[in-house]
Amino acid sequence: MTAPARVLVVDDSATMRGLITAVLRSDPEVDVIGQAGDAMEARAAIKALNPDVVTLDIEMPNMNGLDFLEKIMTLRPMPVIMVSTMTHRGAEATLAALEIGAFDCVGKPAPGEPRPFGDLAEKVKAAARSQRQYIKPAANHAPPPAVADFRVGRKIVAIGSSTGGVEALIAVLQKFPANCPPTVITQHMPPSFTRSFAERLNRLCAPVVQEATDGARLEIGKIYLAPGGERHLQIANVSAPHCRLIERGPVNGHRPSVDVLFDSVAELAGRNAVGVILTGMGRDGAAGLLKMRHAGARTIGQNEKTCVVYGMPRVAFELGAVEQQFPLNAIGEEILKVTAARKEGSE
Repeated sequence: MTAPARVLVVDDSATMRGLITAVLRSDPEVDVIGQAGDAMEARAAIKALNPDVVTLDIEMPNMNGLDFLEKIMTLRPMPVIMVSTMTHRGAEATLAALEIGAFDCVGKPAPGEPRPFGDLAEKVKAAARSQRQYIKPAANHAPPPAVADFRVGRKIVAIGSSTGGVEALIAVLQKFPANCPPTVITQHMPPSFTRSFAERLNRLCAPVVQEATDGARLEIGKIYLAPGGERHLQIANVSAPHCRLIERGPVNGHRPSVDVLFDSVAELAGRNAVGVILTGMGRDGAAGLLKMRHAGARTIGQNEKTCVVYGMPRVAFELGAVEQQFPLNAIGEEILKVTAARKEGSE
C-alpha cells in the first residue's frame, strides 16, 4: 500500500476520540482524516470523506454501534474495527459485530495502561489492504449427524486463527458432529472475550465448546478454546491428553500463541494430529504447523481467497507447513475426512 490508510474515528467520547487519533497518528502509514461523535455524524463523514477504514465505538447515543454497523454492511460495506469495553457485555456485543462483518476489534484501555490500543495501527493498515468481500454468511441450523467413529481414530485437532477468526471458526465448527475429535483452539482475542466466544460457539455448534482450563481432559465431542490473557494453551500427557495452561511471555507478540499450542501437539500427538491454520495477521502458528507436519500430522491451511487476512496461512504455506489449502467452506469437511477412522470391516 503506497498511500497511508485513511481512517475515520467514531466515538461519543471526545477524550477517547483524541486518544485513538493520537495512537493512530503515531504511525506514518495511517492518516486520521476525521472524527465523529455519533452515528449521524459518522454517516455524513463517511459520505463526505470516503475513508478506507472506520473505528467504531459499540456504545453510542441515538444509534448504537451494532445497529450502525449493520447499516454500513448493508448499504456501504467497508472495513470497520470495533472499539469495545473489556466487559462481558462488551465482549458479547463485539462478537456479534464480528459476525455481522466487522474486520476486527480492540478493547478500550484501562487507566494508566502503558500501550493503549495495542496493535490498532497494524489492524487499521491490514484492514485498508484487505480485499474482503463483505457478505454476511448464511446461518447453519442443521448440525451434521454423528456418523464417523472418531473414538477409534484417536486423533487430536489443533486450530489457530486471528483476524477474521470468529467467522472462520464458526464456519468450520458448525460442520462438526456432536462426536467430533477432541479439538484445541488458539484464537487471538482480548482476555475478557474468550469465555463469551466459547459460550457463543457452544450455542451455535453441535459439540460441547468450552474455554480451556488447566488439566481439562481432551474428550470426544469437546472443543477447548484457549483463554485470552496471561497464559498459553498446550496439550500434555500423551497417555491421557489434557489441556495445560502455562505462564510464559508473549510469543510472536501473542499470548496465547498458536505456535506454543502447535509445538506441544507436534511433540505429543505427532501423526495422530491434524493442524489447521486459518485467517490472521502476522506469522504466529506457521513454525509450529511446520513442526506438526514434520512429526507426521496432517496439515491444512485456509486459502487466500476466503481469508479476511492472508497472513498466517500465507507464511505457513510458504514455509512448507501446509499440506493442502482449502476454501473456508470446505475445511470442516476435510478435517472430518482425515480424522474419521474406518469402522471395522469397512473398505
